Amino acid sequence: MGVNQRSQIVMSDDEVVEFIERSRTGTLATIGPTGLPHLVAMWYGYVDGSIYFETKAKSQKAVNLRRDPRAVVSIEAGRTYDQLRGVAIEGTTTLIEDTTADEYWAAAINVFERYNGPYSEEMHPFVETMMNKRIVVKITPTRIRSWDHRKLGLPAMPLGGTTAEFLDD
Repeated sequence: MGVNQRSQIVMSDDEVVEFIERSRTGTLATIGPTGLPHLVAMWYGYVDGSIYFETKAKSQKAVNLRRDPRAVVSIEAGRTYDQLRGVAIEGTTTLIEDTTADEYWAAAINVFERYNGPYSEEMHPFVETMMNKRIVVKITPTRIRSWDHRKLGLPAMPLGGTTAEFLDD
């Protein structure tokens, strides 16, 4: 029987925060109308330990979250098994629809900065355009799982397989 290496690959709290802060895309899972997962890749914000998304108010994910506020976000990196790492965050969502709320704009500005660059008051019209007919989804974590296969000390593995030629560097 194999050895359970789970405890060897868990990230520390600081490593989890650093990984979330440095990553770009998360996969958001909500519960669709038939009970099946609804998965979508999303850019996100990260403010005070919570993940935030901005989405159209009538999007399928928003409809799903109004019906059932539970969600999971998975953030991954690594192109070979020895480099695979990630964080899965289970949580309860809050939909922030009040466009005058400080938290709404803090999340919007954080998302803007993560993918566009530093925010200044001159950028406010761009952020307002980005947030047109959009709400903010906040995920408050109830459980966080992490893995970092680099901690196993495996030898470097070559990038191979039938999909390798299609990867961008």
